[in-house]
Amino acid sequence: MRTTIRGTVVAGAVAAVVACGVAVSLATAGGDPSPERSASGLPAPDVRARPDQSPPRDRIAAGRVALSAYFTSRSVRQPKGDGAVAYEWSLLDTTTGRYRKTDWAWLDVAPGMKTAAVLERGLPADRIGLLNPATHKVERWIEVDRGVGGVRFSPDGKRLVATAYGRDPDALGPEPSRTGFYVVDVASGRADFTELPPRKADRGSSARGGRQDFLWSRDSTLVWEPWANETGKVFYDVAGKEVPAPEQEARLGAPGALLSPDKKLVTGNFAGDDGRIVSEVLDASDGRRVALVPGQQLLAWADDDSLIAWRCDPERCDPGKGEFRNQLVLVGLDGKSVTPLSGFRKADLHYGGRWTPVFSRR
Repeated sequence: MRTTIRGTVVAGAVAAVVACGVAVSLATAGGDPSPERSASGLPAPDVRARPDQSPPRDRIAAGRVALSAYFTSRSVRQPKGDGAVAYEWSLLDTTTGRYRKTDWAWLDVAPGMKTAAVLERGLPADRIGLLNPATHKVERWIEVDRGVGGVRFSPDGKRLVATAYGRDPDALGPEPSRTGFYVVDVASGRADFTELPPRKADRGSSARGGRQDFLWSRDSTLVWEPWANETGKVFYDVAGKEVPAPEQEARLGAPGALLSPDKKLVTGNFAGDDGRIVSEVLDASDGRRVALVPGQQLLAWADDDSLIAWRCDPERCDPGKGEFRNQLVLVGLDGKSVTPLSGFRKADLHYGGRWTPVFSRR
């Protein structure tokens, strides 16, 4: 079933959300000192590093991307005694260059970092806010007649996919409640709903409960959800019809694989052995390993030649035991240049203040 509604403009103009914002060089904005230097001593232009901050208070950025937000999570008790996971988000204020705690239940930042989509507490929410990170004020509300629990911008920034749920998707329980998704045109506020409940497993049972958000394909034309198949994804067109995986998506393999800006390389898996803490980078055309770079998990491409990664403390890192005291680093494809970007997270996987970064193209 498909329903079309119109977004309601509560305050501000469309152009104010889509086009406003001041473009500045992150290498000099906010009174930052001269460009940071990498471990090799070579200049690392356009890098804003905060190696003494965890979680960060001031802007972190490198190349084409910035840390636009981060979140922590904690367990909470609901009125009827059930448990739930509550996310606590900090969003970059693009005017001051500092991260500000928010009270939003869920958010995502658009490419260009001029708009963030936000959902109010008490999921599922009955409206989607479009917020200006320069002011931290919502400038438009898009109302929906089916509650939504998650929002994601398309890679081109023109649309949102908002996943609809019958109850809080972060409640701790086995019953799935996803009802479908909206595709929202950001400029006009038009929201088209497609009914698509949880996918059935091979034996006929539904996927387990909890958050089952849809995400965008790399070309912004399809949506997908994780699934246990060869590509790790099931794709749908925006009307909810299942379609074959696009050739490039199928070729890249793992759902979390990240394609370089020039589309020639793709991130691979952790490849440490003999105590080394390294991950692989592959040729996107044939899957051949082309580089090993420091780090346990590759998170974002800063440019065609460098990535942002989590790396554990080299002096206290034991991959055999699992090491969670790690920091954000900028690493080069040469496998040698390393620039710390953040301080170390506490070495406790279940620590309530453990923060998770969100990167956006700037």
